[in-house]
Amino acid sequence: MSFQITVQPSGHQFSCEEDETVLAAAMRAGVGLPYGCKNGACSSCKGKVVSGSVSHKAHQRRALSEEEEAAGMSLFCCAIPHSDLVLQAREVVGSGEFPIKKMPTRVNALEKMAPDVMVLTLQLPANETFQYKAGQYLEFLLRDGKRRAYSIATAPEGGAITLHIRHMPGGLFTDQVFSTMKERDILRFEGPLGTFFVRDDSDKPMVLLASGTGFAPIKAIVEHERASGSKRPMTLYWGGRRPQDLYMDALCRQWAAEIPHFSYVPVVSDALPEEGWTGRTGFVHQAVIDDLPDMSGYQVYACGAPIVVESAKRDFVKDCKLPEEEFYADAFTSEADLQQP
Repeated sequence: MSFQITVQPSGHQFSCEEDETVLAAAMRAGVGLPYGCKNGACSSCKGKVVSGSVSHKAHQRRALSEEEEAAGMSLFCCAIPHSDLVLQAREVVGSGEFPIKKMPTRVNALEKMAPDVMVLTLQLPANETFQYKAGQYLEFLLRDGKRRAYSIATAPEGGAITLHIRHMPGGLFTDQVFSTMKERDILRFEGPLGTFFVRDDSDKPMVLLASGTGFAPIKAIVEHERASGSKRPMTLYWGGRRPQDLYMDALCRQWAAEIPHFSYVPVVSDALPEEGWTGRTGFVHQAVIDDLPDMSGYQVYACGAPIVVESAKRDFVKDCKLPEEEFYADAFTSEADLQQP
């Protein structure tokens, strides 16, 4: 049995099988519902069920609370329909512009940028084209059907594909990256995925907010904006616990020197006295609030740990008058995150 799904306000319709999630059916039909992790952890795909009924597969309550669910809100990546549905959701123009492909890739280089951060450079098959938008991610296809997602850290104009991988001790994939992986190894991935990319229909100044390796898709966005000749003002706030977490600090300072409409604010929360940190301290999203108490005319693109993204959205909207629909995010969720209740 299949059900008819209608999305408001666009009026787009698609069919969904009874054992299929709403998001999977939308992606299959080329309907651009927003999404991030696809695992019920980041809340990017949250929308309202106007009519009809759904049940939800396992998900995190921070992404969809019991109160929100009772009010008709839904995580479309986990929602299984039990009837025809009418949904209210903000569709993403351009999300299905490029085909999602599965393809092999060869490891071209491994470069350790910090004790726990590796830059992985991939070489794609010569006979394949891989198109994506700056900010999107790919998923490595591992044994036993497992997947691991990483944002692409280079702009589409850059040629090579690079990823920034943080070592998660005991991690199925990251242990391999930091121990046994070597140049010329063959991997398989699927992509491009995600709806985290710049909305080109706006000329509002952009706040780019990153924590840790959440810098990866932000890097791709800055490079793409520069390559495309965009004149939109950009301010990057990059936060880490220690100075070494800002593993491409020199590149960001170079951008600030070379791009007239780009500025950079590094923020460190737990620097040691011997590290001699003299820059901004504290929570990275608080630095934004301190600098921009009125964000009513801005767009925000945020990527990093879920707690950073959630805190930024809550406080920017509540305290700084940021329109909620102008906050775009990609919360990094590890396997450990997904195991939390």
